[in-house]
Amino acid sequence: MNSRPTPFDELDRKIVTALTANARTSFAEIGAAVGLSSTAVKRRVDRLRETGVITGFTATVRPSALGWRTEAYVEVYCEGAAPPRRLAEVARGYPEITAAMTVTGGADALLHVRARDVEHFEEVLERIRAEPFIRKTISVMVLSHLIPDSPEAGAGLPATEDAADMR
Repeated sequence: MNSRPTPFDELDRKIVTALTANARTSFAEIGAAVGLSSTAVKRRVDRLRETGVITGFTATVRPSALGWRTEAYVEVYCEGAAPPRRLAEVARGYPEITAAMTVTGGADALLHVRARDVEHFEEVLERIRAEPFIRKTISVMVLSHLIPDSPEAGAGLPATEDAADMR
């Protein structure tokens, strides 16, 4: 086994870009676009998976199709020093929290929350605030996505459909 890092060249970048745009693109289609055979593309994808460059394949679902029409970011301020491990445990306990991260600045963490409606969001927020180590929260509701084809917006649909669903 070679201990040197595997190079990541321009062809790998093009393959990753194609798969990021549409993970269902065939190796033959990618090969035609980048100038390789489908077998060569498959070998490269296998190597990219083995080395951890590609960590998985997923489907992007429009949140409103699942009933999640309200979206917010919540800054979380903790009493004392809440360890990231504890914040992660709390975040995993809420299906409405789609992303959670520790941040710099005044807040200890930032949560991305999706809910059915404002009432559901308020209920989730009250449950988060009830955690014993949380001192306060500051919420910011999302009105619209300025980059509608981003993953945060539930990318995968034309911008006009995403914008209509977020109203």
